[in-house]
Amino acid sequence: MTSYGQITRDGLWDKNVVFGQMLALCPTLAVTSTATNGLGMGLATMAVLVASNAVVSSFRRIITAEIRIAVFVLLIAGIVTLVDMAMNAWLHELHKVLGLFIPLIVTNCAILGRAEAFASRNNVLASATDGLMMGAGFTFALVILGAVREILGSGTLFAHAEALLGNSFAFLDTTVIPDYKGFLLLILPPGGFMVLGFLLAGKRILDARLQRKAVESIPDVESACATGHA
Repeated sequence: MTSYGQITRDGLWDKNVVFGQMLALCPTLAVTSTATNGLGMGLATMAVLVASNAVVSSFRRIITAEIRIAVFVLLIAGIVTLVDMAMNAWLHELHKVLGLFIPLIVTNCAILGRAEAFASRNNVLASATDGLMMGAGFTFALVILGAVREILGSGTLFAHAEALLGNSFAFLDTTVIPDYKGFLLLILPPGGFMVLGFLLAGKRILDARLQRKAVESIPDVESACATGHA
């Protein structure tokens, strides 16, 4: 039976596309010079994940095992093309900034991986939920990485959000450090590698602490049960 709680935990944390599985690092490092770019790329990828998982799950019983990968790639390519055209029509400025990385969503290993590992074996609702949570986790990783690089690199957060994402996102544009001259290295590609390394290390430390607390709590539960039986 599908556990939606576990699907949510896997997508957001345990099997996070970036921090857990180390996938999609090319767009992760390339577009996260600002949090705005990270948010836009994350939302586009989330839309593809949800749609591709739902479509693959819908046709899973009629797609033969011999041709499934080729069919999955064609379905994902068609969905990415629709997302690319929609962004070009309604989010043209963001589309110009992200450029080639939108069509390259087709090559994102996480999307094909979820189609093969999950959507081809589960119902439509569970598959769409998996795509949503994996997409949300990916978006979270891109926004966090972009926010750290942008704040330390230029002192702003979600710069040009109104121009890139639309007027409804204007409230996000914030100057975090006034009169800050910036630290160019963090905006450049080497800065992306540095910040990603520190974030990965932080997640590993936090996971280790949570695991240690879980192990330490087991004797307390066992002693409480023993006392209750006594």
